[in-house]
Amino acid sequence: MQSFAYKVKSELCRQPVSRQCCARAEAYGVLLFCNTFTAAEVRIITENPEFAARLPRLFQRAFNVKFDRLPSDDLPGGKLIFQITEPEKLRRILDTLGYDPRQSLVLHVNFALLEDDCCRTAFVRGAFLAGGSVTDPEKRYHLELATSHTQASREVSALLTEMGFLPHSVRRSG
Repeated sequence: MQSFAYKVKSELCRQPVSRQCCARAEAYGVLLFCNTFTAAEVRIITENPEFAARLPRLFQRAFNVKFDRLPSDDLPGGKLIFQITEPEKLRRILDTLGYDPRQSLVLHVNFALLEDDCCRTAFVRGAFLAGGSVTDPEKRYHLELATSHTQASREVSALLTEMGFLPHSVRRSG
């Protein structure tokens, strides 16, 4: 049986990847909440096939890059792994998001990429797809976004508060 969060993520993946600004914002949310986002590697692990199908289109539209590693069917536990390690692709992503790859990468939210409401919504969608969970509202409703990036978690919490969500929606993991 699929979890409520799995069903929500599948439904969110039905949204088209349309405007480039929104694709960048969504991919940005994915990167801040995915398994690994450093100057040396991007690694996104998911068990959701709809999210897995969305990722290549999203990163192509947002950054004009293809993943260096795509999921294979023989991984245990149904985990689907996407990876980018090619330096030129990583530089393009970091540059697009406003980070200097020569500096130590302390991830923060570049709010200039999130000026329009549609882009903020896309950003939150990406964050949820990569690092979110939610319980069934018929039970005790609980939304959680988990990231290992402390500064980004504070800034996303402030963004969610500004968007009308409760202030304790983001936690730092690991």
